[in-house]
Amino acid sequence: MYARVVRWEGMDQEAIRQFTEMINSADGPPEGVPSSGIMVLGDPQNSRGLVIGLFDTEDDLRTGDAALRAMDRPPQATGDISSVEFYEVTVERRAE
Repeated sequence: MYARVVRWEGMDQEAIRQFTEMINSADGPPEGVPSSGIMVLGDPQNSRGLVIGLFDTEDDLRTGDAALRAMDRPPQATGDISSVEFYEVTVERRAE
């Protein structure tokens, strides 16, 4: 599994709420983005957030990254992207 981690700066609490609602109201990932999951971490006190997109394969990650970079930013996505990084997920474990 692979992760695309996007760091946002300048996101206040309302922007994080709106962005979260937009993602929760979607039927799935945007067209052309073969994502297997998403996690959004918000830090309104410091006006920042992380969006972690999960992908089953490295090819899916590259395809999804290209599609996301080509899209227009939704109005709910305020602030600035300060970094986009890629990781291989080496452990994924949830408490039972």
